[in-house]
Amino acid sequence: MAWSDQPSAGEERILSIDALRGFDMFWITGGKAIVLAAAAWAVNPLPKEFTQQFDHVAWEGFSAWDLIMPLFLFIVGTSIPLSFKKRIERGQTREGFYWKAVKRTVILFVLGLAAQGNLLDFDLATLHVYCNTLQSIAIGYLVASIVVLHCRLTGHFVVIAVLLLGYWALMMLVPVPGHPAGILEPQANLALYVDDQVLGRFSDGTPYTWVLSSMGFAASVLLGVLSGHLLLSDWSKAMKWLLLVAAGGICLGLGWLWALAFPMIKHIWSSSMVLWAGGWSFLLLALFYGIIDILGLRRWCYFFVVLGANAIVVYMAPRIIDFGRIGGELAGGLIRLAGYTDVQYHELAGILFLWALMAFLYRKRIFVRI
Repeated sequence: MAWSDQPSAGEERILSIDALRGFDMFWITGGKAIVLAAAAWAVNPLPKEFTQQFDHVAWEGFSAWDLIMPLFLFIVGTSIPLSFKKRIERGQTREGFYWKAVKRTVILFVLGLAAQGNLLDFDLATLHVYCNTLQSIAIGYLVASIVVLHCRLTGHFVVIAVLLLGYWALMMLVPVPGHPAGILEPQANLALYVDDQVLGRFSDGTPYTWVLSSMGFAASVLLGVLSGHLLLSDWSKAMKWLLLVAAGGICLGLGWLWALAFPMIKHIWSSSMVLWAGGWSFLLLALFYGIIDILGLRRWCYFFVVLGANAIVVYMAPRIIDFGRIGGELAGGLIRLAGYTDVQYHELAGILFLWALMAFLYRKRIFVRI
């Protein structure tokens, strides 16, 4: 994962993974306002078909903006085989693997609480126990780690199939009290009902679901694990690239077909959405891997690598520190002269200051580990 098992000097690293992780973090930390402002300079007004890709769909469907969280989970999975390989070479025992997996799961879950503002400002009346991306990563990471420790590669495919088919069967065949089986409405579906029953007053009250959807979270991470195994294989780089592209195409095709019977709904992490998002994640990894690790064009991605190498800091820091205010005080005049609105100015100032901090940590080889 981004915050652990950093390479020692001279150790080979697949730079495209850090770059893709950083690309994902760029959008999380304010990239939307920057890109939309830059695009508006060239085309004004921007086409609706373009701008709607920068917002979540209301319920059924999928936009580019909906890919941010699934891609994060996918990249976590990609890193697992690489991380485990290094620890095996260091002689870590199976008990050690389990201890580290459990520790990371707990820490990520607690950080998820903090990221939602439910830990530092503790209040039982507003406490939401399970409602954050880091917590979905925690569950997916734990399941994926167990699978990697105990299953051969074919077993990975079996577990993914069981998770996705099992989730589909539950959602489509089990009735919700007061509703028929297969109902998939924002306020009426089995995943939401399970959240209400398990989390009760500690649920977040939104149409996003978590407990039953953990099956999908785990599948998303495991799709990333498959890409990590591929990158570690003895295939040539060209063949690895071709297989990444093929995997992306297969997932997109299966996801599109499945959506005809089980719609793509990110709020409930439907199985068709898992495959569709996984397909785009495979293709993005193939794009970054082809440009960076095959063609050797690396200078352009430094901006993203810096963000990706300390992803947990990038994710948590803006929730603790107002980088927009700090960056604005340092570079506000220049940014405003460039024509950014107040909102865009705040986003741009924040990400520039955050990036400068991450660049300093990267140059000093300081990586936050969990």
